[in-house]
Amino acid sequence: MASSAFPEGFLWGGATAANQCEGGYDADGRGLANVDVIPHGPDRIYVLLGDTHITHIDSTHNFPALESVDFYHRWKEDIGYYAEMGFKTYRMSIAWTRIFPNGDEDEPNEAGLRFYEDVFRECQSHGIEPLVTITHFDCPMHLITEYGGWKNRRLIDFYEKLVTVLFKRYKGLVHYWLTFNEINMILALPFMGAGLMFEPGEDKRASEFRAAHHELVASALATKIGHEIDPDNKIGCMLAGGRYYPATSDPADVLAAMEMDDDNYYLIDVQARGSYPAYAVKRFEREGVQIPWEEGDRELLAENTVDFVSFSYYSSRMMSAEAMESTNSTSNAFPTLRNPHLKQSEWGWAIDPLGLRITLRSLHERYQKPLFVVENGLGAKDELVDDGKGSKTVEDDYRIDYLRQHIQAMRDAIELDVVELLGYTTWGPIDLVSAGTGEMSKRYGFVYVDKDDAGEGSLDRYRKKSFWWYKKVIESNGSDLA
Repeated sequence: MASSAFPEGFLWGGATAANQCEGGYDADGRGLANVDVIPHGPDRIYVLLGDTHITHIDSTHNFPALESVDFYHRWKEDIGYYAEMGFKTYRMSIAWTRIFPNGDEDEPNEAGLRFYEDVFRECQSHGIEPLVTITHFDCPMHLITEYGGWKNRRLIDFYEKLVTVLFKRYKGLVHYWLTFNEINMILALPFMGAGLMFEPGEDKRASEFRAAHHELVASALATKIGHEIDPDNKIGCMLAGGRYYPATSDPADVLAAMEMDDDNYYLIDVQARGSYPAYAVKRFEREGVQIPWEEGDRELLAENTVDFVSFSYYSSRMMSAEAMESTNSTSNAFPTLRNPHLKQSEWGWAIDPLGLRITLRSLHERYQKPLFVVENGLGAKDELVDDGKGSKTVEDDYRIDYLRQHIQAMRDAIELDVVELLGYTTWGPIDLVSAGTGEMSKRYGFVYVDKDDAGEGSLDRYRKKSFWWYKKVIESNGSDLA
């Protein structure tokens, strides 16, 4: 077998989010969250954007997060699949409302704390290191309806209480943490990203930038607390990644692509470098945006930068000067033009393995910190067929091909570009609810879940062909991709 470019101890695994896999939305004292009330169907996008307000479970919508794929009751089974594949790490998230159902209680919910402790101990029993996202879009609805979500600085205090409880309870069980998932999603899907609901006439961008500042301060505070409670903790930030390419060699298009990248990077600049970049400060001045600084913010940000930078990568993007304000196409919720040089997924996302290497190289050069690819995968419509052994499977060679090419790109980034890469967690190792569309038919997993877009199905699990392929990849530390 050929030697592997991947370092010894490389963290191979998969990634999920509580709201997309757990279900059990009202079990054992859990409270209602923003992610619970985002429906499948035509209203979804307007709720995601914060323009249509749904604050409770009603009888007129299908809310896929309520059951998801029922990890809450099937976690041992699902972790068993991950152990069978040989996972070195499992990226998962905490549902804030399992710990503090309303978000502003004085004492945490013991049933929620115990659930995650059981999950972490099960992972560790299989040699799987948990990689825990503290907030993967979850925000208690009570904090939104009573306080305005992350527009309100008081959420920093509630978040501080949450992370202090988590770091203390799970000391020694969890060593890798992410503060906020895809923090730049605030600027694309603000209700999902930060619990923002807008009123008529409200300056949406000003509210988004204010909420983003509060999350940045909260992230730095979490980093500080996490290091104080356990110096062995490694705490990272997380970006919805993917470089923008210029549509042409016209310098105006090159500048347009750079400016779109800047919009995505400025939050990570703060988390990784400790201060707002000059280009963002100047933009805020031009646009009359007031960042709500308070005493101690600058010092907190400067002194508590993250240990590593993680990101999702599904595709690259493309932009021109003319289209900056008018394009309606999206890739992972971010505007893009269609790149004529690239094939697309069934959902219109460009398939660009080389773009992952380009993104890795650019992030490493920009931040000079270890990187972690914590989401990468292909959403596709799978067909469940008999496997000839009395069970069922999916012949998902298209998924294997996609992942193979992206792993090869990571190998090249490590070997040729000398990128320091900690690990790779595919999205998602089991079929789950799509954050963008609310569909089950947009499947990513190595494990098929019998459930459809209407919420019907047995929830039975079946190993796909890619299950066995990824097991071999992990066993060989990335040297066997055949």
